[in-house]
Amino acid sequence: MKTTHSAPKHKVIILVTGMSGTGKTSALNELARRGHRVVDTDYDGWSEYVDGSGWLWREDRIEKLLAEHVESALFISGTVSNQVNFYPNFDAIVLLSAPLEVILDRVASRRTNAYGKTSEEREEIIHYVKTVEPLLRSGATYEIDTRKPLDQVATELEMIANGQAL
Repeated sequence: MKTTHSAPKHKVIILVTGMSGTGKTSALNELARRGHRVVDTDYDGWSEYVDGSGWLWREDRIEKLLAEHVESALFISGTVSNQVNFYPNFDAIVLLSAPLEVILDRVASRRTNAYGKTSEEREEIIHYVKTVEPLLRSGATYEIDTRKPLDQVATELEMIANGQAL
């Protein structure tokens, strides 16, 4: 399949969500390399830890980000419980997924993020795959299995942004 890495001419906002180890950061890095605007909400103060609720998006910052985006594609990555409040603002919600064994292998070997290295964190990931991933799947408009090569995952995300059916 011949692909072009062109940005859509119109405003489009895509949420890329999924469990730890599914490749969200890698996909966003590849999209950024291709010239797309990306925001990983795990970093730079987009999220904050709230006692009793866990990690949440800072709604004021997310609202401003969404309101100020005016053209081409914006890919936002994150997995927090209050992201559902913003679902109406996204043109697509893309769940990145992989089998649990693949996720656990990835988090054990990755060097860019320390999360998932301890047995407690691995048990937490297993729990979240069982309890949180089904909720993400029910709200997703697309799902991409990230056992595919990274280049293909990024191309599929571009296709979604361009309104091309997968």
